[in-house]
Amino acid sequence: MVFGWGKKKQEEKFIEKTTRGKEVQLSDVHKIVAELDQLRKSQTILDIRYLRNSTEPLIDDLIKIGYVLEKDNLKVDDIDKILSIIVVRGKKQVIDVIKKDVQHLPEISSIDDAKKLNSSLSKILKKLGDVLGRQTRVIHIFAKKYANQLKGNLEVMNTNHSEIRKVLKNYDSSKSNSFEITDLLNQIKNLKETQLEKNQKFGNANQSTQSLDEKIISIQNSIEEIKSSDDYKKYIDLKNTLDVFSAQKSKIKNKIDTQFTKISRPLSRYQYGSSLDKEQKNLLTNLVKNPFDVILPQNKDSIIVILENVRKGISSGSISVKDIDKSLFYITETEESLDGFVNQISEYLEKYEKMKNNLNSLNSDELVLLEQEMAKNILLKEDSQIKSETFQSEMDEIDSKIPHLVSEIEEKLGQFSNTKYIVLVP
Repeated sequence: MVFGWGKKKQEEKFIEKTTRGKEVQLSDVHKIVAELDQLRKSQTILDIRYLRNSTEPLIDDLIKIGYVLEKDNLKVDDIDKILSIIVVRGKKQVIDVIKKDVQHLPEISSIDDAKKLNSSLSKILKKLGDVLGRQTRVIHIFAKKYANQLKGNLEVMNTNHSEIRKVLKNYDSSKSNSFEITDLLNQIKNLKETQLEKNQKFGNANQSTQSLDEKIISIQNSIEEIKSSDDYKKYIDLKNTLDVFSAQKSKIKNKIDTQFTKISRPLSRYQYGSSLDKEQKNLLTNLVKNPFDVILPQNKDSIIVILENVRKGISSGSISVKDIDKSLFYITETEESLDGFVNQISEYLEKYEKMKNNLNSLNSDELVLLEQEMAKNILLKEDSQIKSETFQSEMDEIDSKIPHLVSEIEEKLGQFSNTKYIVLVP
C-alpha cells in the first residue's frame, strides 16, 4: 500500500441570486465596490482563520507523533539487522522532517497572513508527503499505529489546504473583478470629462459660426451698397470695354508672329552663331520667341541692326537657308512692316494704359478690402463648421461608448456581488 491521503468531497455552497435588478446610480458604484471589497476581505480572513484554527490542532498532533515516534524503538531488536538499519534510518528521516518542517501556523489578521499560511501549509504537506512516500513501507509495516494517525491528520490538512487555496483564489478573482469595475468607472469618468471639453468646444465653434454669419451678411450688404453706386456701374462698363479692347492684342500679335515666323530660321541661326552683348542677345531671343513684347519705339533701331546682320549673314553664306532669295525678301518685308508694327503696338498700349488708369481710378479700394475680408471670413466659417461637425461626431462616439461600458459594469458587478444591478447614468 502506497502512503497517501484521499480527497474528501466538499459540499458546494450556493448563494441564491436575486432575480430582480437593483437600481443604483453610476456615482454610487465605486462606494458599492469598496464596501463589497471590504466585506469580501473580512469574510475571506474569517474563513481562512477558521480553516487555520481547524488545522492548527493537527499540527500539534503531528509534533506529538514525532516525539512519541522518536522514543519508540519499533522493536527493531527482534528483526533482521540489515532490515533494522533500514527501519531506524526511515524513522529518523520522518522525525527529522517533523522536527524541522512541521511548524505552528501563523495567526490570521490580514490577507497577507492568509497567503503566508497557504505557503507554510503547502511546504509542510509537501515535505511530509515526500518523506512518508519514501518511507511508506517502513511506516505501514513497522509503525502501523502511527501510519493511520498520520494518514488521518494529513487527509484533513490537505482538505483544509485545498479549501484555503480555493478561498484565496475566489478572493483574488473578486479583487480582479473589483479592479476591472474601477477601471471601467475611470474610463467613463475620462469619457465624460472629454465629452464636457468637446461640448464646450462645440458650443464655441457654433458661436463662432454664428458670429461669422453675421459678419459675412454685414460685409455682403456693404459690398452690395458699393456695387449699386453710379461709380461702380461706370467701372463695370469700362471694364467690359477694356476686356473687348484687349482682344485687339491677339490680332496684332498674330499678325506680327506670322511675319516673324517667316524669318525665324535665320534669326535662330544668327542667335546661336553670333557674339552679342547681353542686351542685344535678350532682344534677339524675344524676337524669336515673342516679338510683340519687344517691338517698341526704343528698340526699333536695334531690331533693324539685327535684321541687317541677318541679311548679311544670309548673303555671305554664314547663315544657311534653303532659299536665299526668299529669305532676303522676307527680311526686307519685315523691315518694311516694322514701322507699322511699332505704331500698332504703341497705339494699342497707349489706349490700353489710358483705359486701365481710368478703370483703376474708378475702382473702389474699399470694395477690394471688403471682398478680401469676405473671402477670409467665408474660409473661417467653413473651418468653424468642420470643427463643429468633428466635435459633434466625437461626442456621438462617446455617447455610444458609455452604454457599453455601463453594461460591462452591470455584468461584472453582478458577478462580484451575486446581485443583479441596473446602473443608472444621469
